Amino acid sequence: MIAIAIDDEPIALDVVRAHAAMVPFIELRETFTNAFEAASYLQKNKADLIFLDIKMPDISGIDFLNSINNAPMVIFTTAYSEHAVQSFELDAVDYLLKPFSLPRFLKACNKVYELYNLRNKSQADELHQSIFIKDGYEQIKVKLNDILFIEAAGNYAKIFLQDDTSLSTRITITDMQLMLPANKFIRTHRAFIVARDKVSKFDKTQVTINEHIIPIGATYAQCMQML
Repeated sequence: MIAIAIDDEPIALDVVRAHAAMVPFIELRETFTNAFEAASYLQKNKADLIFLDIKMPDISGIDFLNSINNAPMVIFTTAYSEHAVQSFELDAVDYLLKPFSLPRFLKACNKVYELYNLRNKSQADELHQSIFIKDGYEQIKVKLNDILFIEAAGNYAKIFLQDDTSLSTRITITDMQLMLPANKFIRTHRAFIVARDKVSKFDKTQVTINEHIIPIGATYAQCMQML
C-alpha cells in the first residue's frame, strides 16, 4: 500500500518514516514539508494513504484534503486535539495525536489496511486475522486464533499460543490491548488479556483457558459480563 506523508516539521516526518518502516504493508514513498508540492505529486502519482498534519503555515491539512479530488485515505497526525470531530466528518480513517507510539501508529495502519481491502473487494482481510509482533529486529506474524492469552511483564508482554509456545515482545499490556480487536480479546486484569473464544469457564475471581488459571481483577470484573 503506497503512502505519502505531509508535515511542515521535518522531525515529525522522521517519526512517521521510522514507524512506517516497521509496518510491512506500508510503503512510504515520499514525504513533504510543503503541501503544494505534495498536491503536485498527487496529480501525477498514485497514493493509497496520506499521513497528514493539520496545522501547517500555508494551508491547513483539512483545507488541503478538501482541495483534492478522489482523495486517498487519510490519517491525520497533529499535536492538537480540537480538530478530531471535523477530521472524522471528512472520513479520515484515524487521528493520531502527537507524540504517538508505534503501537498506536500500527493500530491506525491496521484500520487503513482493512478499509483498503474492503474497498478493493479482496478476500477476507488477512491482517484482521493476524498481527505483527516485534521480536528483536524482526516482525513475526501471529494469527489471532492462535493466541490464548497475554501476560504483562513490566514493559514486556508475553503471548501464550495454542501450540504451548510463547513470544515475548517489548510492549506494555495497554499498548498490546490497542493492537487487538475488542470483539476477540478482553482485559481481565491489569496484567492479563484473554482470547474470548478460548475461555472454557470463569467465575468472579478467575478465568480458565486450558490448564491456565488467569485472575480477574476487581476493576475488570464488570467487563466479564460481556464475555
